[in-house]
Amino acid sequence: MFELLKKVRPSVIISALRGPFPAQLEAHELITEYAAMSGCRVIFLSSANVFDAFSHYPSYEHDKTLSESIYGKLKIRIETLLMRNLPEKQYAIVRLPMVFGVQSSRVRELKNNLLLGEPIEVFPHLIINTTTDSKFSQQVHYIINRKLHGIFHLGSSDLIHHKEFIHDLITMFDISRKPLYKNVYTSNFDRYLAVLPRDNKLPKHLSITNEEVVAGSQKL
Repeated sequence: MFELLKKVRPSVIISALRGPFPAQLEAHELITEYAAMSGCRVIFLSSANVFDAFSHYPSYEHDKTLSESIYGKLKIRIETLLMRNLPEKQYAIVRLPMVFGVQSSRVRELKNNLLLGEPIEVFPHLIINTTTDSKFSQQVHYIINRKLHGIFHLGSSDLIHHKEFIHDLITMFDISRKPLYKNVYTSNFDRYLAVLPRDNKLPKHLSITNEEVVAGSQKL
């Protein structure tokens, strides 16, 4: 990868890698090394899961990260790698909540389960915020064009229970089958997995609500 980067010579790297976790970590070590050498900017798509060990409140940009999940721990390691080895002006860490949208994998999976009559997992005690693939693409475009840096939370401006959101979303689908919900309880009390902005807010026209996420996840 390092040789490829030296050949292409990007001025901005948007990292949305998937795959085996050790390979992801190694790739980001090479990306960071190249950025430190070349001065290019890195936009890293992180996740609300960097806070999944904190469940009593939503999380803001400069809250301490702590995760119980392997996925969240990987995201924390990559965030730390960037923050320790690059000046802040060279990176933007973009933490995303659950991402929906017409062509998103979550919406496709929901529709497929609904058509097949398979159970749809919902978390009645989980409070979340959401976004769409198209909205966070607009937000990342703005961050790049304005040369913004630091940590950004790109979730919807409001919060909602996961079960309520999934119900609202499925209600909007043009599918006549009745959904079969499987309630999953990971706690006896409400817990949060939501990222809200406080320090690095984007303009209002780039914000989104859960209602708009539902609308933006339907075919036109």
